[in-house]
Amino acid sequence: MAISENQVVSIQYELKDADSGEVLDSNLNAAPLSFIVGKGQIIPGLESEIQKLSLNDTSDVKVSAKDAYGEYDDKAVQTLPKEQFAGLELTEGMTLYGQGEDGGTVQVTVKSFDDENVNVDFNHPLAGKDLLFALSVTEVRDATAQELAQGYVGAPQGGGCGCGSGDSCHDTDEDAQNDSCCSTDSNGGCCG
Repeated sequence: MAISENQVVSIQYELKDADSGEVLDSNLNAAPLSFIVGKGQIIPGLESEIQKLSLNDTSDVKVSAKDAYGEYDDKAVQTLPKEQFAGLELTEGMTLYGQGEDGGTVQVTVKSFDDENVNVDFNHPLAGKDLLFALSVTEVRDATAQELAQGYVGAPQGGGCGCGSGDSCHDTDEDAQNDSCCSTDSNGGCCG
């Protein structure tokens, strides 16, 4: 039976850059990634393909950049005054987290800097990349009423915050802008 909305799905996966074959992430030999289908907790292209699968299925799923973390946007690279980074020891390629205008978490990558300015990239590190997932579906079940009400897997009885997958939260490119969670990159997870 195919997977449908409001079901909890757990997957084991290995993620590769579809062009280079480079392994970008994997949760093999670790806890599976669990999410509620239809809640936008994983990239849309992967979620739609997973809905075609059933428990114990394995599949190689290619997700185009536009259905993953989006196309690379040159306009998302900005130059900011270095004084905004006072107290930080900057290095090229480092990832910084801050608060966006909407109050959500924003991830940026330091592209370059000099004595006066810092060039930061608001694109997700996987923006513009086609992705290939080798995955297996390890669990499919209906979400509990508590999970549906709280919006994530493993919602504790009686309220509160918890994380079903045991991983730390990470925002996807689209999610970084919308502040949702449960991605499939190196920090996958489901904590809000």
